Amino acid sequence: MIVIIDYGLGNVQAFANVYKRLNIPCTIAGRPDDLEAASKLILPGVGAFDHAMDRLQNSGMREILDDLVLKRNLPVLGICVGMQMLAKSSEEGVAAGLGWLDGVVKKFDATKLEQKTHLPHMGWNDVKPIGSNTLFRQLESDAVFYFLHSYYFSCSDESNVIAETEYGGTFASSVNSGNVYGIQCHPEKSHTCGIQLLENFANL
Repeated sequence: MIVIIDYGLGNVQAFANVYKRLNIPCTIAGRPDDLEAASKLILPGVGAFDHAMDRLQNSGMREILDDLVLKRNLPVLGICVGMQMLAKSSEEGVAAGLGWLDGVVKKFDATKLEQKTHLPHMGWNDVKPIGSNTLFRQLESDAVFYFLHSYYFSCSDESNVIAETEYGGTFASSVNSGNVYGIQCHPEKSHTCGIQLLENFANL
């Protein structure tokens, strides 16, 4: 059962709608008891890093999520700020991240951006997989996704980067270490490419 974590941030219903169309069982978890049936987890997120971490901590689900991800090794997909929360920390705030994947979140260097509107990085952009990863099955070429962010995930181990995107330079648009996955864009807003990625996660 895919469980979408609802701690008050992110359009959880959009993910549920995608899986309903795909006829893939999923549910939304707003409290610890709702996580008991989980075989895979989706951690969405929007807004500021510290606020998101505070909302998750106050949801009462943090402890059991740590257990499910770190001890039971359930696959988890962090999305947008949900991906950034996987890191140890973020330049956007002072709160500690989940630390499920070794890295930190950094702000784009606006001096390297040629676009008239520098930040946030908003709109459609290419996501280019590195090597072979099941998350990007059938998305190996010409995959475009919708982005909205000003910060990016910087991995301590470059081998954890499984896809890259260009925006004033190359940044990690998707990461993976063991059972922990993250993607910076919004698959729930990315039409056929996003639907394929969410289906791929369900089939890991």
